[in-house]
Amino acid sequence: MVKIGYLKLLRENRPFRRLFFANEISYIGDWFTVIALFILAGEATDNSPLAIAGVLASRSFSLAAFTPFSGMLADRYSRRGLMILANLSSLFILVAVLLFELLNNLTSVYVLAVVMVAARAVFDPAEYAYLPNICNEEELLTANALASGGWSVALGLGSAIGGLTISAYGIETALWIDCATFALAAIGVMTLPPGGPDSSEKRSVAPSVVLGEIIDGWKYIYSNPPVRRIVLAKGLWASGGGAQVFLLILIGMEAGFGEVAAGVGILFMARGFGSGFGPLAGRPLMENNSLKPYLIGLSVGVCGAFYIAVSAVEWSEIVLLLVFLSHAASGLNWVLSTTFLQERSDDEWRGRVAGTDHFVITLMMGISAISAGYIMDNGILSLREVIALTGIVQIVLGLIWVFAISPREKEALNQSLQTS
Repeated sequence: MVKIGYLKLLRENRPFRRLFFANEISYIGDWFTVIALFILAGEATDNSPLAIAGVLASRSFSLAAFTPFSGMLADRYSRRGLMILANLSSLFILVAVLLFELLNNLTSVYVLAVVMVAARAVFDPAEYAYLPNICNEEELLTANALASGGWSVALGLGSAIGGLTISAYGIETALWIDCATFALAAIGVMTLPPGGPDSSEKRSVAPSVVLGEIIDGWKYIYSNPPVRRIVLAKGLWASGGGAQVFLLILIGMEAGFGEVAAGVGILFMARGFGSGFGPLAGRPLMENNSLKPYLIGLSVGVCGAFYIAVSAVEWSEIVLLLVFLSHAASGLNWVLSTTFLQERSDDEWRGRVAGTDHFVITLMMGISAISAGYIMDNGILSLREVIALTGIVQIVLGLIWVFAISPREKEALNQSLQTS
């Protein structure tokens, strides 16, 4: 397979370049709002761990509920149109919240988290299914690595700048900035080519037909071993990773990196830059066909090992490096599993595969975060002990992934790799 460089892809593939930069603008703004929601939940409850975890859990459970349906939408309707709709919906919702001053209690914080993530549930499967329509097989791994790196850089910049903006100018200013990014991103997506799916056949939108299509997607995944295994990969990381993302908020409150919003932003910056660095630096590993079937489990185990280290060291600048390295491993897991699913799924099923993939990771993130919040709120374990527990869970599940592969499944995976 011919290797396509990152700069070459951006330079020569105009639709991908436009999508990439539109996403960067939107993703940076997203983290202004996410950090604001965490801070608002803490302010409303005297920094209750369970209440703060509830922000992540409400986002995750809502995504888990929406994505099977939204994945089906990406197989029926214009993927470009769905991405535009998602950005404009987020813009109008956030403007309404700000104009009517609706963020005045914990319930309203959770409601905004759920409503905003509903739009994201429409966007993500549509983009996931759209990417192979504008990138050929030689470009796909590079495109996914670059997209993941871009998301990670946006997470790093957006959370750091967002945290500093909230500290200096307040939450309302940060949310207005996010409104502007949604508008710019929508304009950027409008310039893209249509890019699937085939809509020549008019299909019924009756509830029974829609539900049948979702169930058919699950049957397709179950009957396809290489897809069935990989669709669980991100959930493997999220078993501990959902709690880890929430626990970064609590670490930021204790580590002394400045005001709370600034400290949280700095830790999320380390997370973001790490998850972008991992796929870019680990590309030679992801191109090694003999290693690919095992790399997902190994990367999850490495992620867990670094969080165990986080639980053991003094929370000074060293913790930023450990968070960076841990999420470098999780970023590699994300890119490799995404590329596998895009390569192995037929175009007519790709949206529903994406929806199921997102369902698994978001469900596991919500369970992981709310479980950790409950454990801490009830004093069952200390913060450091919970962090160590999440790492142990990831190591155990990563090893199970590596050793549980059957000879038949390994053969199927290797055949898929040889033809990709």
